[in-house]
Amino acid sequence: MTSLSDGVVSAPTTSGSERSVARSAIRHVLFDADGVLQILPGGWYAAMEPYLGGRVQEFLHRTWKDEIPTLAGDGDYLSMLATTLVEFGVSEPVEAVYRDVWQRIERVEESFAIVESLRRNGYGVHLGTNQEQHRGDHMRTELRYDEIFDISCYSYDLGVAKPDPAFFAEAARRIGAEPSTILFIDDNAENIRGALTAGLEAIVWDVERGHNSLVLLLAEHGVACV
Repeated sequence: MTSLSDGVVSAPTTSGSERSVARSAIRHVLFDADGVLQILPGGWYAAMEPYLGGRVQEFLHRTWKDEIPTLAGDGDYLSMLATTLVEFGVSEPVEAVYRDVWQRIERVEESFAIVESLRRNGYGVHLGTNQEQHRGDHMRTELRYDEIFDISCYSYDLGVAKPDPAFFAEAARRIGAEPSTILFIDDNAENIRGALTAGLEAIVWDVERGHNSLVLLLAEHGVACV
């Protein structure tokens, strides 16, 4: 086996990037964000604990429920979060809490090395993520994801969220490809089922499984990472 420059083990190929692409029906790879390309260091509970102490689980489960309609672009999440913070007795401004927790995003550079390797091999590389608008805008501008991916599909912009198959149908339309030529990678099995229903190929994977395993899973779908 050969290796990428960052040490990720890759499946071998002897035919060059154009022939590697030609052997597979897959022409595009669509990546989820959280758990695949990025993480919240320490996790959500640890990030919110300084503000809420023992009520952190209650608070987060409440806010995650509130967030659901905003993932499809319905409502303003920051306003909802501000109300809930007051209800839970948090005096810090919502902007400060949001910046400290929701925008505490760490890119997983090994994942982005795979993205760039796929691009060099001629695949389209795209982003397909559930986000409300404020966090999505932060990813697009501050993390500069729009410069990295060919097509970025944010649920708040599409008007529909994973795992709804309509999310994937619209993503395929924006990519300009048949669903069967797109391989989707996500850490959530329910989202994988939505992608398969829409006709995409799909892999369930998260960063804790290691990037060697991702490279091998890609190879099983005929997708070359060298």
